[in-house]
Amino acid sequence: MQVTETLKDGLKRSYTITVAAAELEAKVTEKLREAQPEIEMKGFRKGKVPMALLRKQFGQRLLGDAMQEAVDGAMQGHFEETGDRPAMQPKIEMQNGETWSEGQDVVVEMSYEALPEIPEFDASGISLEKLVVKADDAAVDEALQNLAQSAQNFADRRKGSKAKDGDQVVIDFVGRVDGEEFEGGAAEDYPLVLGSGSFIPGFEDQLVGAKAGDEVEVEVSFPADYGAQNLAGKDAVFSCTVKAVKEPKPAEIDDALAKQFGADDLAALKAQVVERLEAEYTGAARAVMKRALLDRLDEMVKFDLPPSLVEAEAGQIAHQLWHEEHPEVQGHDHGAIEPTEEHVKLAERRVRLGLLLAEIGRKQEIEVSDAEMTQAVLAQARQYPGQERAFFEFVQKNQQMQQQLRAPIFEDKVVDHIVAGASVTEKEVGKDELQKAIEALDEA
Repeated sequence: MQVTETLKDGLKRSYTITVAAAELEAKVTEKLREAQPEIEMKGFRKGKVPMALLRKQFGQRLLGDAMQEAVDGAMQGHFEETGDRPAMQPKIEMQNGETWSEGQDVVVEMSYEALPEIPEFDASGISLEKLVVKADDAAVDEALQNLAQSAQNFADRRKGSKAKDGDQVVIDFVGRVDGEEFEGGAAEDYPLVLGSGSFIPGFEDQLVGAKAGDEVEVEVSFPADYGAQNLAGKDAVFSCTVKAVKEPKPAEIDDALAKQFGADDLAALKAQVVERLEAEYTGAARAVMKRALLDRLDEMVKFDLPPSLVEAEAGQIAHQLWHEEHPEVQGHDHGAIEPTEEHVKLAERRVRLGLLLAEIGRKQEIEVSDAEMTQAVLAQARQYPGQERAFFEFVQKNQQMQQQLRAPIFEDKVVDHIVAGASVTEKEVGKDELQKAIEALDEA
């Protein structure tokens, strides 16, 4: 077997791999001899089938296997010898494929872009600022007010008051389509919050302004995609009797509210709120510091980038942004989307930082543990209530999904490693300043 270099231009590499016919023949013979003791054929005892007959029966298939093994072995040996790591799967083309016949050498062209040599850098020379935000009384009070609002009760409005958006009306109703009542279209003492969107579009709007004791005929149309096919797209009339009009009353901020949220008393609830708020601030501050670190690394560390990776990343960025600008297009049945210079520039940054972080992680032997992956899958599964098991099974069978979950964990662990060696100073700021810093990330 012979491997000959035909191109070395920057990161581009090309090699001719020649597998001698004699070598292929030897591999086929070796495979036949290994299999011979277990093969039975009519007219021959097990293990006694002549080699010539075995070659006639299985030779062509084994020849293909031998060719694949020879090329794979040559590729593996080449990468071990040169230390090259391909940026993407190498392209393999059989040069004499159309004219090749058994007994001839196999000539294969292997081409790829090698990953670049990534220079070392001194993390101790990086200075970072870590924003620190404490949960002040105003933020805690606002959070408690929100909790009280979410735990609101409803109290009867003054007699004769008209229902407003956000009020609760207690109603009896009977629905009819073409004058006939339908199953599931009636209820008594139903508490409906106006503006909640829990009923058919247009239903709640027609009860705004109603008073206790009013009889209201609500005319609506069921959506075309309504779950019950016998009602989908049809007009309906609901005869409603308004029995009460109630206004929302936020819950009192007291021990009783605390118990609704699993705390022993109000003091314990406040402590939980402080802990949650400061955890949110810490996460936001980390995002700001991480961006600052990546910006610094992008400036400090320069190396050649594999064009194929930049091209693929730019295409993905252009495609994603196009769909964000055209949310009405759900599928991918659209024309080609050409990346702009801005897309290419962003792609170069992403590829550069991705390769740099991957190399640091490789050298430092940073890995994502099974426990970390399990936590990531659990967090993602919570977005699919009732389907958690199906999601777990999907992830187990889908390598691409596993990589999507693993990649951000790996990146954060590498970032933490770099930050640990950098010079970090803390700066205490207010919530508003942190918010401005986060907004600046979105604008950048």
